[in-house]
Amino acid sequence: MTSQKNGAPPRHIAVIMDGNGRWAKRRLLPRLAGHKQGVESLRRCARACVERGVQVLTVFAFSSENWNRPQEEVSGLMNLLASALAKEVAQLSRDGVRLYFVGERQGLSDKVRAGLEEAERSTAHNTRLILNVCFNYGGRWDIAQAAQKVVVQGLELNPENLDKAMALAHVPDPDLMIRTGGETRISNFLLWQAAYSELYFSNALWPEFDEAALDAAIAVFSARERRFGQTSEQIQPSTAVNQTA
Repeated sequence: MTSQKNGAPPRHIAVIMDGNGRWAKRRLLPRLAGHKQGVESLRRCARACVERGVQVLTVFAFSSENWNRPQEEVSGLMNLLASALAKEVAQLSRDGVRLYFVGERQGLSDKVRAGLEEAERSTAHNTRLILNVCFNYGGRWDIAQAAQKVVVQGLELNPENLDKAMALAHVPDPDLMIRTGGETRISNFLLWQAAYSELYFSNALWPEFDEAALDAAIAVFSARERRFGQTSEQIQPSTAVNQTA
């Protein structure tokens, strides 16, 4: 099969930011130190996506299953989110980034919910990059809430209506999904939206994932042939004609 190299960067990159805790453990630091370093990596990744013409970046910041982690770590993550909102949003806005926080907000503190809403409001005018931060999010939750919306609206429960009710209905599905940290699973992330995403697994821990690592992932994506259920001949009709002439 001939590979089709599109050359263009993916419009939408999704990232499972895995490895913060292991990064900290290797340095004999508390796990929260790894999460703090992960915020720096996210800042760097968002800036790199803007520079490379990526339109949407979606990151998995806190899953609905992460509540089962030690209470000290969960509390630290909540405080880190509030702190990051206070410190990072102004710079993200200057960089042209529009923020969306995707996930179930019930159960979050009033302070955290207010911070999320203010961050979305203050960046709503930006157009260079949409940054979706999936917080208290799970792919199964997303499908269930979408189905509930469709039923409440009295619409037919079909793929088209479900798609419009998903939490990420404001952006196209991800072209490329990256997972750092050496694991090779998607861990309940974007189960609906990743149906035809190209998957890329990096051994780098998230705090180590830099611009060169992002470029390597984009290069692999650009070399792949995306068929969406079709054949190579349908995707490359001119090649097929030349081969049969």
